[in-house]
Amino acid sequence: MTTRFFCLGFSFVCLVVACAGIEGLNLWPVPKSVSHGSQTLYMNKDFGLIFEGSKYTDASGILKDGFSRFLEVVEAGHVIDDNSTHLDHSSLLQGLNVVISSSDDELQFGVDESYKLSIAATGSPRYVHLEAQTVYGALYGLQTLSQLGHFNFTTRMIEVHHIPITIIDEPRFFYRGLLIDTSRHYQSLPMMKNAIDAMAYSKLNVLHWHIVDSQSFPLEIPSYPNLWNGAFSLSERYTMADAAEIVNYAERRGINVLAEIDVPGHALSWGTGYPSLWPSRDCPEPLDVSNEFTFKVIDGILSDFRKVFKFRFVHLGGDEVNTSCWTTTPHVMKWLRKHNLNESEAYQYFVLRTQKIAISHGYEIINWEETFNNFGKKLSPKTVVHNWLGGGVAQKVVAAGLRCIVSNQDKWYLDHLDTTWQEFYMNEPLTNITNPMQQKLVIGGEVCMWGEHVDGSDLEQTIWPRAAAAAERLWSPYDNLAKDPKQVTGRLAHFRCLLNQRGIAAAPLAGPGRVAPEEPGSCYKQ
Repeated sequence: MTTRFFCLGFSFVCLVVACAGIEGLNLWPVPKSVSHGSQTLYMNKDFGLIFEGSKYTDASGILKDGFSRFLEVVEAGHVIDDNSTHLDHSSLLQGLNVVISSSDDELQFGVDESYKLSIAATGSPRYVHLEAQTVYGALYGLQTLSQLGHFNFTTRMIEVHHIPITIIDEPRFFYRGLLIDTSRHYQSLPMMKNAIDAMAYSKLNVLHWHIVDSQSFPLEIPSYPNLWNGAFSLSERYTMADAAEIVNYAERRGINVLAEIDVPGHALSWGTGYPSLWPSRDCPEPLDVSNEFTFKVIDGILSDFRKVFKFRFVHLGGDEVNTSCWTTTPHVMKWLRKHNLNESEAYQYFVLRTQKIAISHGYEIINWEETFNNFGKKLSPKTVVHNWLGGGVAQKVVAAGLRCIVSNQDKWYLDHLDTTWQEFYMNEPLTNITNPMQQKLVIGGEVCMWGEHVDGSDLEQTIWPRAAAAAERLWSPYDNLAKDPKQVTGRLAHFRCLLNQRGIAAAPLAGPGRVAPEEPGSCYKQ
């Protein structure tokens, strides 16, 4: 098989790479392998979904809903005419035949996301064939198929190019994440759902929900109902039913939701409802390590989480802990002396005890890298270390036998508006990790949308298309990735325009994060 991807002939960067006039597929992210021809077929207006030889019954309707979304995005709001009588019958695609090997549709970490998508050169009637081990692999196949179909303004039908075509595809990393921070600025449920939709288009599969922080506690916790007194306002809150809705919405698109409580630091807002969680009113952060109530509250939160957040992992934070309040508050100092602990040892005690609470609720743990930098192998072996401070940490983590997620802030922090999409694309999670067993311990990566300067007015254009650039790095085989971002500029520009057509406010490529179009012109030239 051959794999050929080139930028659009009319993209502004195509002049640099001289790809004008060369046939291109413009699929994003680039699949594992592709072979294709040059025919064009048309989707019948009654293009339907067929299960022949599939063990999967779709009792939950996940595939049916995915197919409906596929039709919606590929039609892009246009009115489809029934002009099939004017076309040769052999040029019509009658439907999509899906064969799924597994009857199970439980979404968990490491679920098989592979698929094979094919359209033959001949046949009557003609169908698109999609094979997958799981329904989630089939959903990714639908995302790829949606990029092959385009509305034809002459025939008023959806045309599919590059027939015959065979695509065999699977992700490089199991964990492909996007962090959204709802504590610095509240994000509405519709905004969260739009982000989930765009993640699915890009083949990202973990929404890291940084729900609470020092500034606000917007989530209802039934076990401790006063916690969300720390919300910014009465309307900037999430009920547990809201959280369940986000989890269900994401799961039906193949996306897990990772919930985070960041302890013991970044927790000032907790004390609005329960002031005894503070060491003192004058020195309120980090959480009071000497108070048993602190750990009862954490236990209650994680107990309530388990009823809604079904992902294998929970994120416990652990970063940027300034322990000075512990050493300047008399009752905490008394407790430290009683237990013969200094402030660093108390920090370790807090982190390890919180990990044990999470494990008791059936979770594996993710912690920010400071916990590893300070405590190393003392962390639970179920810990995944979340890198953020810079390069080189992943090497140390996997050498210690722990798993790692890469989010180094110099390349994959979306709030760094001076970081270009090219830098997002070229950031390699396995840098300087050559041992195959250690490479497997890098479970993936995540781009982070911290919310200090982002709300509903600018969320999407700050995330996209830079997050999509990282998405290809995390999905596509290493050998298929471009060695120079110029080689993919046109294809990413095409995907950015596709996001715009689907209602996602992705910013132009011509600049760093969150820029506006410079002048009138085609979307593909911005």
